[in-house]
Amino acid sequence: MESSPDIIVAQATAPIPSGIGVLRISGRSMEGLVRSLTGKGYPAARQASLRSFYNRLGEVIDHGLILYFPAPHSYTGEDVVELHAHGSPVVLQELQVHCLQWGARLANPGEFTLRAYLNNKIDLNQAEAVADLIHADSSQAARSAALALSGRFSEVIHTLVSDLTTLRVRLESDFDFTDEEIPVFHEVSFRSSLNHILERLTRLVENSRQGALLREGKNIVLIGSPNVGKSSLLNALTEEDHALVTPIPGTTRDLIRGHMVLQGIPIHLVDTAGIRKTEDFVERAGIERTWSAVNKSDLALIVVDVRKGVTEDDRSLIGRLLPHQPKLIVANKIDLLSSEHDVVSELIHSIAGLLPVIPVSAQTGEGLEVLKIKMLSVMDINHNSDAPLLLARERHIATLVQALGHLREALMTFESEFIAEELRQAQLKLAQISGKEFAADDLLGEIFSRFCIGK
Repeated sequence: MESSPDIIVAQATAPIPSGIGVLRISGRSMEGLVRSLTGKGYPAARQASLRSFYNRLGEVIDHGLILYFPAPHSYTGEDVVELHAHGSPVVLQELQVHCLQWGARLANPGEFTLRAYLNNKIDLNQAEAVADLIHADSSQAARSAALALSGRFSEVIHTLVSDLTTLRVRLESDFDFTDEEIPVFHEVSFRSSLNHILERLTRLVENSRQGALLREGKNIVLIGSPNVGKSSLLNALTEEDHALVTPIPGTTRDLIRGHMVLQGIPIHLVDTAGIRKTEDFVERAGIERTWSAVNKSDLALIVVDVRKGVTEDDRSLIGRLLPHQPKLIVANKIDLLSSEHDVVSELIHSIAGLLPVIPVSAQTGEGLEVLKIKMLSVMDINHNSDAPLLLARERHIATLVQALGHLREALMTFESEFIAEELRQAQLKLAQISGKEFAADDLLGEIFSRFCIGK
C-alpha cells in the first residue's frame, strides 16, 4: 500500500518540561521542511546529527539532534524525521507550528502506528501491543505486551490459520472431484488433526483470558458499615494514603480509588461510603454510588469490626449482593482485641457456611498477606507471574471463542461441505485478530483512536 501523501507531525514525548523532547514527522518529500527547520537537508540515514532548530521566523530557538529514517526502513514505512530538542513545551510547540505552517498537519491519535499497519510494517495485533506497552500497569504486563509486539501472538494465530488451510485443502480436494463423503481411510486422520487444532485453540483461549487480566485487571470494592476501617484497609493494601481516616462515622462520602498489583495483575480498589440509614442528602448520594460500584466489581470485601462481629446490618448488606458475585468478609481491627483467638473463632463460627472470613489489622498489617492470597483465590486467579502470557483484548478473546465454536461444529458434522464451511469461518475469525486478511474501517478507527497523539 502506498504511503499517505500528506505529512504528519506530533510531539512524541509528554508535553511537560523535561530534559529531552521529541518531535516526530512522517510523510514523503520532506527535505524542504527539514531544510526550513534546520538550515540543511536530510542528515545521513539512521545517524544522529547536531543541528540548530529554527522557528517560523527563521530565528534559532534551540540546538539538538536530528535523526532521519528513510522509507521503507522506518517505523511508519514512510520517511520519518525526529527532532530531539530540549524538553521545553514552548520550543516544541514553536517547532510544531513551523511544520504546520510549512504544510504538514497534526497527526491524529495513533496515526503513526496506523501508517505502520497500512504499510505492512506491523499487523493489527502488534499495533494494539504498542498501546498496551505504553499503558502497562505492571512489569508482567509490559513483558507480555513486548512479546506481542515482537510478533509472538501473531505467529501463534498465523500457525493456526496455516494448519486450517492444510485441513481445508485435504478436505476440499476430496469433494472437488467427487460427490462422495470423506473416504473412511482419510476421516480418522483428518478428525485427529482437527481435534489437535481445537485443543491448541482451547489452550490459547485460556491463556488469552489470563493475559487479558494483565490489561483489564480486577475491580474490588470495599463495603460495610461506617467506621469499620474500610479507608484504613484501602490505604494499607495500596501502601498509600488515598483516603482520609477519622473516627467520625460517614467521613467517606464519595468513591475513593486506589491501585495495587498482585502476581502481575492490576487490582483496582474502591473505598465506598459506609452503608447506613441517613437523612444527609450528600451521604445518601454516596451510598447510591456505593451500590453502583458494587454491581460493577469482580469482588466485594465486606469489612466488619471484629469486636462487633457480623451485625444485622451486615447480614442485610450481604443479602443485597448478587448471589454469584465473589465476596469475602474482612474482620478488621484484630489489633484491638484482648483475646484475639477466641473472639475471631467465635466470629467465624457464628457465620459458618455464610462466607469466608479473613481476620486482619489495617493498622499493623497483620493478616494482609493472607487476605491478598484469598482475594486471588476467590476471583479464580491462579496465574504464575513468571509464566509468559499473551496480552489479549476483549475482541481477541471473543473472536477466538467464535473460531473455537466453528471448529466444534466441524467436529460434530459429517457432511464434507458443512465441515469445509465451518473451517473457513474459523479461519476468517482468526484472521480478524491480525487484520492481515480482514479489517473493517470502523474496527481500525476504534483501535487507533485509543492511542496517544504522537504514536
